[in-house]
Amino acid sequence: MEMLVTALICLPFLWAILPAVIHNSKCRAFFVYLGCGIVIALSVFTAFKWFLAGGQAMSFDLPYKEVFDEVILVGDIFLMCLITYLSFKYKKGVISLLAIVQTVLVAALELFGPEVKELPALRFDWLTLVMILIIGVVGSLIGIYAVGYMHGYHIHHHKELTDRRSFFLAMIFVFFGAMFGLVFSQSLIWMYFFWEITSVTSFLLIGYTRTEEAINNSFKALWMNLLGGCGIAAAIAIGILAFKTVNLYEIIDIAIVSKYVGIPGTLCLLPIACLAFAALTKSAQFPFSGWLLGAMVAPTPSSALLHSATMVKAGVYLLIRISMAMADNYVGNMVALIGGFTFLAASCLAISVSDGKKVLAYSTISNLGLIVACTGCGYEETIWAAVFLVIFHAVSKSMLFQCVGAIENTTGSRDVEDMQGLISLFPKLAVVLMIGIAGMFLAPFGMLISKWAALKAFIDTSSVYVSTLMVLFICFGSATTMFYWTKWMSKILGASGKEKSRDLTKKNEYISMFFHAVMMVALILGFPWLSANVLKPMTNEMFGTDVQVISYQNIIIMIVLLVGVFVIPFINYLLTKNSKAKQVITYMGGANCGDNFNFVSSTGDPKEMHISNFYMEDIMGEKKLFTPAIMISTFIIIVYMIIVIGGAF
Repeated sequence: MEMLVTALICLPFLWAILPAVIHNSKCRAFFVYLGCGIVIALSVFTAFKWFLAGGQAMSFDLPYKEVFDEVILVGDIFLMCLITYLSFKYKKGVISLLAIVQTVLVAALELFGPEVKELPALRFDWLTLVMILIIGVVGSLIGIYAVGYMHGYHIHHHKELTDRRSFFLAMIFVFFGAMFGLVFSQSLIWMYFFWEITSVTSFLLIGYTRTEEAINNSFKALWMNLLGGCGIAAAIAIGILAFKTVNLYEIIDIAIVSKYVGIPGTLCLLPIACLAFAALTKSAQFPFSGWLLGAMVAPTPSSALLHSATMVKAGVYLLIRISMAMADNYVGNMVALIGGFTFLAASCLAISVSDGKKVLAYSTISNLGLIVACTGCGYEETIWAAVFLVIFHAVSKSMLFQCVGAIENTTGSRDVEDMQGLISLFPKLAVVLMIGIAGMFLAPFGMLISKWAALKAFIDTSSVYVSTLMVLFICFGSATTMFYWTKWMSKILGASGKEKSRDLTKKNEYISMFFHAVMMVALILGFPWLSANVLKPMTNEMFGTDVQVISYQNIIIMIVLLVGVFVIPFINYLLTKNSKAKQVITYMGGANCGDNFNFVSSTGDPKEMHISNFYMEDIMGEKKLFTPAIMISTFIIIVYMIIVIGGAF
């Protein structure tokens, strides 16, 4: 296993050199396809080999660990210098202080700090299994999609921009390597290094176009994620100075044990609070949501990657890891409240926007909020729900971003209002988009089932006020979620008066999107197996108990719903595809011109029918809600961090 894990972590970093130095488009595309294929095969093979070997958690080191330790130290310093250089180059030098402070702190403790117990740096368990499949499969499919998308992006749509596809595709492989390293790391020093790579890589991808807006948004993402890096650096410092360890699992065990043996103060909770704070920044929870919204200026593949398989998943992954140490304490309450509030606030904000990518961005922030809330409760049911949400969200959001990007390249717009009648204009894109939307809010998709499991666990939580607030957050947040997804789906299925045009979507883009759609359906069909053979062993490994969330009766209901969602529409299509439709002239507020899209008003003026959704900007617009949401969430974090820090000292 050690050699396979070494290959998973190191190969993407080395492979990134190939697209970076190859500038011939076809040759570069070949090596990107090959690299993504190898990453998929290697991640699946590694996962299945560990699974078939019995699925026992194992800790280990890479060969030549001392060399890797030195590389990581040098890498930390290099990243600090790179951030400092770019910050001063673009006259944002203050941001470099965050990188300098945390890097100097970690390096000084590593070189001159007290000795810590030598433990293996890496760990492979059930949660790692889930994450490497998400990173390897979903991430690599985005890489395949990116080749065709970026070709059209520069050749057809943005000729004015410098073609830096070699850099863009190389950064995708760097992301893979950093994420693999992060999810395998149990040494906080190693995790910190890979964490910072993801921050810097996202910064570089968001600023890809080098426009003023892209540069400003990339630095917003950088300083917010560097705050998270400071949180991990603080956790490392506390671990070394107070507990003589940098092992994540030892720090978790210390926090758990302290609750039961009655250790006074909250010193044992302090590193957990620092890690939770770091995870909140990376998972784009309020008040740190601005960086993910700003990331929309980047080309669509980077958005799909950030939202589904890399950046934001790093944050929720860390929260799932430390969830046991957050159950029924101040840190858990902080995380649960921030997550629940973000779920509701972002859902409301999503109602008020019509930009497709922005709807997806707010939806991502909202769904991540639900996952974060589940981790804050720290019960078996909520962790079961959180991991299922991570899986379904990764597949669905990757597919949705890719589809919206393809629609934008084909139609020239990504506005929801411009997708009227998409089902008749571009049926393949419409079907993919509808499967992705259905995956986010309809039964029997895992998002809805996971919400049900989370709701049950929130009711059972020991804190009455947290339980009450969580139930309110999930109920009202789910209602607003249904509202904005239903609006979008109704647009796709509506009538269109436009002429059909050529679909500019490349074959490799469709390969990725169709594969995602198949995975979405397969996840529904394999839901019981996945629960029994992956999530139950995972919760048993974490909590020592099995959790039964989905009963046999509920599985039967899921099968019936699956028939309703897929089989009945398909049968209806087969029965009616050759039938001739008769157009019915409808009343349109005047004299219908015969096409159901134009009419003459009572004053004799020609009018064109226009159907528009409600966006309620006066009630739920960004100008109304965004700033108050930041203020409320900032207040929650400050209060709880003061309580934890004050109790520790």
